[in-house]
Amino acid sequence: MAEKISFLQKHRRKLIQIFSLLIYNADVKHFFTGGISFSQAKKTCVPGLNCYSCPGAIASCPLGAIQTSLANGRFPVFVTGLLLLFGTLLGRMVCAFLCPVGLVQELLYKIKSPKIKKTKTVLAVTRKLSLIKYFLLIFLCLALPLIFFFKDGIGSPFFCSWFCPAGTLEAGIPLALLDENLRELLGPHFWWKVSVALSLIVFSVFFFRPFCTFFCPLGAVYSFFNKVAVFGIKVDQTKCTHCKACTASCKMQTLEINDRECIRCGDCASVCKEGAIRTGVDFSTTLRSGRNDIRVSVGSQRSK
Repeated sequence: MAEKISFLQKHRRKLIQIFSLLIYNADVKHFFTGGISFSQAKKTCVPGLNCYSCPGAIASCPLGAIQTSLANGRFPVFVTGLLLLFGTLLGRMVCAFLCPVGLVQELLYKIKSPKIKKTKTVLAVTRKLSLIKYFLLIFLCLALPLIFFFKDGIGSPFFCSWFCPAGTLEAGIPLALLDENLRELLGPHFWWKVSVALSLIVFSVFFFRPFCTFFCPLGAVYSFFNKVAVFGIKVDQTKCTHCKACTASCKMQTLEINDRECIRCGDCASVCKEGAIRTGVDFSTTLRSGRNDIRVSVGSQRSK
């Protein structure tokens, strides 16, 4: 029994990732018949990046839904509310547990090969390049759909159309394989998307989660909530010795826990010798009375 619990604890995050992927794409019959699901749940969105046009997708992608709304001249009130909810509860924990694209990248990184190590020089460069995803969020996901709507009366989900690897891997390629008529219509645009997806696949073998680090606008959105999200990671500053073991062991390009590049996976808790890192649910508040600080928290603590 103890071994079974140990296995579940060790692989908990991976199992949640796989379960999320299966739930997001539960309408499996379309993977055999072609076409896409018209599930009623597509009126709402999943937290992670999962293409609306994936044959088995039962709900929408929040990033695609925002672009589509703006491209049609509508403010995405409902989707914005969902992102605020997901962000407030989880922050970039969504990236670590609930995103199929993150899972695929992690599996690719397990392929034996030379890896790009997180040296000081690499970290300095990647931190700057990681700002690209904020540019993609503002320009491709928000500005261009609106600009073309005001110019032509209708815009386009530019990030989905030209860059998103989830759309290519989950929708474009499967649908092309399943539908002979669709294959006859394929042109340079499709092969551009395939080349982008293949480039990210190769990059993921050598670098941990490159799409999440550099290119994902959804990760950019959730990063704004990392410092305040209810679920995830909290550091007990009374125990922390600032040894930096947590960030040194982190595969993401983090400078500190809960910064914009932290996906709040919780792996750092196992390397903290002081037991200063708490994972789970943490409703925290600091009450000040004179010189006394009273911190109230609820959480689970893991230490090596």
